[in-house]
Amino acid sequence: MNSSSAKERRALILRLLEQKDEVLVTELSRDTGISEVTIRKDLTILQNRHLLLRTRGGAMRKPVENQNEDTAISKKQMFNFKEKERIGIEATQMIKEGDFIVLDSGTTTLEIAKHLDKFQHLRILTNAMNIATELVKYNRFDVVLLGGNVRAKSLSMVGPLALSVLRNFSRYKLFLGVDSFSIENGVSTPSMEEALLNQIMIQQADQVIAVFDSSKFNKRSFVHIADTKEIDTIITDRAIPTGMTSKLKAAGVDVRIV
Repeated sequence: MNSSSAKERRALILRLLEQKDEVLVTELSRDTGISEVTIRKDLTILQNRHLLLRTRGGAMRKPVENQNEDTAISKKQMFNFKEKERIGIEATQMIKEGDFIVLDSGTTTLEIAKHLDKFQHLRILTNAMNIATELVKYNRFDVVLLGGNVRAKSLSMVGPLALSVLRNFSRYKLFLGVDSFSIENGVSTPSMEEALLNQIMIQQADQVIAVFDSSKFNKRSFVHIADTKEIDTIITDRAIPTGMTSKLKAAGVDVRIV
């Protein structure tokens, strides 16, 4: 395959995604004779036009969006991974040595867990099995994993036992994962069990920091978690919808953009 122009090259990428779910940068570079750097730029442009989703090493077909669908975490990890990593790193700037923090389940909160190298002493509570696994690698933090029923799609602990254990903790910084957010409806999720857990997390927190990429804005899922006024800070990426930052600040929410 040869591509004589950027327009033709990007059209080719979209045609390939009609035939299969995912394309890889290495394969596109090999087949078109175009450098991997250029291919990555093409994928970024197509993502910004909402025509595909970037993944590690390539891109995938943009799914039909349904905010009430409970997507598996293995698939969520493929979406907007660079933005999530930057958000996770920025979130660590809000943590101080010796803090008690809660990391909610989610792919963006997982990025926070991966970037705590500079700390020696933290108390960390999480409801996510994969996040707890990441945290114990440091071998120096006091880590508590909520008990309960395991949700396979999110690797999170839910149910009466998780709720009962969570009620024993308070006065922490909560880093909240978000499925859907809008100014009018606040934070929402497809899962009733996750919503109940998140509501208690928020009620007992000293500070609520929501971490999510810009694709989650102006959406509403099945179950309401919290109003916008219950969020202290939102950390997101620079593709945040136009005018959203000023609306959030007017609502009393601190906004950090990476």
